[in-house]
Amino acid sequence: MDDAARTVNGQARVGSSADRAEPPGKGEKLADWADGRLGIYALAKANMRKVFPDHWSFMLGEVCLYSFLILILTGIYLTLFFEPSGAEVVYHGTYQPLNGIIMTKAYESTLHISFDVRGGLLIRQIHHWAALVFVAGMVVHMMRVFFTGAFRKPREVNWLFGWTLLFLAILTGLTGYSLPDDLLSGTGVRFADGAILSIPIVGSYISFFLFGGEFPGHDIISRFFPIHVLLLPGIMLGLVVAHLILVFYHKHTQYAGPGRDQKSVIGMPFLPVYMAKAGGFFFLVFGILALIGGIATINPVWAFGPYRPDLVTTGAQPDWYLGFSEGLIRVMPGWEVNAWGHTLELGVLIPFSLFPLFLLAIGVYPFVEAWITGDRREHHILDRPRNVPVRTALGVAWLSEYFVLLIGGGNDIVATHLHLSINSITWFVRISVFVVPVLAFVVTKRICLGLQRRDRDKVLHGRETGLIKMLPHGGYIEVHEPLSQDRLFVLTQHEQNPPYEIGPLQDANGVRRRVTLAQRVRASMSKGMFGPDTRIPKPTQEEYREITSGDHH
Repeated sequence: MDDAARTVNGQARVGSSADRAEPPGKGEKLADWADGRLGIYALAKANMRKVFPDHWSFMLGEVCLYSFLILILTGIYLTLFFEPSGAEVVYHGTYQPLNGIIMTKAYESTLHISFDVRGGLLIRQIHHWAALVFVAGMVVHMMRVFFTGAFRKPREVNWLFGWTLLFLAILTGLTGYSLPDDLLSGTGVRFADGAILSIPIVGSYISFFLFGGEFPGHDIISRFFPIHVLLLPGIMLGLVVAHLILVFYHKHTQYAGPGRDQKSVIGMPFLPVYMAKAGGFFFLVFGILALIGGIATINPVWAFGPYRPDLVTTGAQPDWYLGFSEGLIRVMPGWEVNAWGHTLELGVLIPFSLFPLFLLAIGVYPFVEAWITGDRREHHILDRPRNVPVRTALGVAWLSEYFVLLIGGGNDIVATHLHLSINSITWFVRISVFVVPVLAFVVTKRICLGLQRRDRDKVLHGRETGLIKMLPHGGYIEVHEPLSQDRLFVLTQHEQNPPYEIGPLQDANGVRRRVTLAQRVRASMSKGMFGPDTRIPKPTQEEYREITSGDHH
C-alpha cells in the first residue's frame, strides 16, 4: 500500500512511521501532568494575554513591588549575620575607634556586617535605601490613584490593601530602624516610648510589656526582630499578592482616549511584551538602588556609637516617612494636666492621636466620596485631576500639611543650617499648620478651574498657532488651528453630573418630608465638592457647531 496519507473514517492519517510526530518531550509531559491536576492551561490562557495599558505613571506601582522584592532579598542576607540580642559585650573588632566600648550584641553584629562581611555594608545600604524608595513609591502611587479617582468602585478594597501596606511599611521601617541599637536608632525608640507613655492609664503597662521592664530594657531588640523579619513582611507579602490578584481581576484602569471605555482596554498583552518590560524595569530599579547604596552613605552606625539612655545624638532625625509624626510633637505646646496625683501629657498625647487619625482619613476617603456622590457604577476610566478640583485641592492640602510638619520635625536642622532662631521656625510651623493647607486648597482649586476654562476655549476656538493674520480692515488676529477629534474627545469625555439634592421639603399634598441629618450633611458636602462653583460647564454641541460653522479662524 502507498505510504501517502490514507483516510480512515473520513479523517486523514499518516501512513509512514517516518512522517509521524515526535513523541512529547519531558517538559511537555510535565506541563500536561500539571495541567491535568491544576488547570494551569486554562488559567494561563485567560490571564497571560491580558492587556495592560501603557503609561509612565503606572510604573510607580512597579517601583513599589520591585523595591519590596529587593528588601526581602537583602533582608534574608542580613539575617544570616545579625544577632538580635540585647546582651552586653566589650567590642574588639575591625573598627578601632570603638574598641573597648561596651555595647549590645546587636550593635556589635551590625559593625561586623559593615566591616567584616564581604559586601555587608553594600547590602545594608541597599536595604535601607530600598526601604525609603518603597515607602516613597507607595505614597506617590497612592497619590496617583487618589488624584485620578482610581479608587472608585470596584477598587475600594484594593485601596484599603494599599493603605494597609503603607501603614505596615511605616511600622516595619520603625522596627528595622531600631534593630542596630546605635545611638540614633535608640533615640527614635525613646521617642516612641515617650509617645506610648502619654496614653492615659495603660501607657506605662504597654511600655513595660514591650521593653520587658523599664526603658530601655533587654527584650526590645529580640522582640522587634521577629516582628521585622517575619510577622510584618509575611502580612505585607500576602497583601501584595492579593493586591495584584485584584488588579488582574478588575483589569487595569486607563486614561481617557479614543477607543477606551468602561469595557475595553487598549494596551500591550501581559505576555510577552509587558513581562519583558517589567523584567527589564526590575533590574533597572535594582541597579539604581545598588548604585545609590554604593556611593551614598546612609545610617553610618559607627559614627553614632552604641545607644546609651543618658545620651542623644545632635540633630537626630527619623526617616522621612516618620518626620510627619515628629513634626506634630515638636510644634505642639507642652501642655499638661495634673489632677489627683496623675499627669496627662497633652503635648504628646494629642499629636500621637492625630497621626493615626490622618492615616484613617486617607483610608476611608473612597467610601466617603462614594456616599457623597451616590454613584454605584464601576469606573475604569481615570479622571483628569483638573476636572475634580475639590478632590485635587484636598490632596494638595494634605501634601502641604505633610511638608510643613516635616519642616517642624527638623526644626533644629533648619535652624542650624539657615542660621535662624529655632523658636521662630517652631512658631512659623505652628501657624502654617492651619494656614498653609487652606491656602493650598484655595490656590489649587482656582488653578483647576482655570485649566478647565482653557480646555473649554481650546474645544471651541482651537489651538493657538502663533501665526498673526491681518484682516482687510487693518486689524490683526491670531490664527487658531482646530483640534483633532482625538483631542476633542479627551477634553470633553468627562461627566458633570449634578450634585445630590434633598429636593422639596414638602410633598404634593403639602406634608412636610422627614429629612435626616445625614441627608443634610450629604447634600451640603455634595454641593461643596460637585456644585456649580467647582466646575466650568463643558461646551455643548450647539455651541461648538455655532462657532465652528463660520470662518472664525
